[in-house]
Amino acid sequence: MAAKLVHSPIPAPSVGPRMCIITNLMRTPRPFSTTDTSNKKNTRIKQHPNGFRLISTIKVAEQTSTVVGDDDEETTESQNCKTLAQVKAELYDTLQGINRGIFGVPTEKKMEIENLVKLLESQNPTPDPTQNLEKVAGCWELLYSTIRILGSRRTKLGLRDFISLADFLQIIDVAESKAVNVIKFNARGLSLLNGRLTIEAAFKVASKSRVDISYRNSTITPDQLMNLFRKNYDILLGIFNPEGWLEITYVDDMLRIGRDDKGNIFILERSKEDNL
Repeated sequence: MAAKLVHSPIPAPSVGPRMCIITNLMRTPRPFSTTDTSNKKNTRIKQHPNGFRLISTIKVAEQTSTVVGDDDEETTESQNCKTLAQVKAELYDTLQGINRGIFGVPTEKKMEIENLVKLLESQNPTPDPTQNLEKVAGCWELLYSTIRILGSRRTKLGLRDFISLADFLQIIDVAESKAVNVIKFNARGLSLLNGRLTIEAAFKVASKSRVDISYRNSTITPDQLMNLFRKNYDILLGIFNPEGWLEITYVDDMLRIGRDDKGNIFILERSKEDNL
């Protein structure tokens, strides 16, 4: 009776709460491979251009068959796995000292932030946020946005020397289906006058992760601050008006990320501020 050789199946690796990013990709010449099944080691012999042979031995968990690269190429992938907490900590660290990005950030820094955002989005613990609006409700503080106030707009609004930006807050009222954006200002030339622009908008659920937003009204208080912005009020509203739609791409108990129809990214952290 002929003997039948049966290979035991290789157990699938366990899946943990980690995100893996391919950090290195190398192409090597097609190797000639042999397998030493008795010692469970994979010995690879490669021909060097100068005639020498390079021999490397790699331990394997289970007995495997010979592996040969396709089309004289072999791809080796090196992976760097990070937990959700590690990615969030790295994002918070990257956002330090950039003033929410409102006056621009270097391209390299912007790409670094976006890559971290994509990592978080891929592990969103609340994939259907509009069906869990309690996760979104409450007061949030803006940490970063790709909205920019640059050049002549910054000059016309007095944001170079005379007026400075303070907190950016957003209050989500689920019961009323509305969002209130509050942008605080400090006017240094008027005895450190403090004021705010308040923009109220209504939102309507459009999908499990998207809401449609419509502008309702806006005010600037106190009157002295309104007088400063009156001439360029349209510019101010053009920057901060939330009209359009917003995709909530990540939300947990403390952090929320969104993308709007204009291609902007918003990163917000839950705020402890109650009285606005």
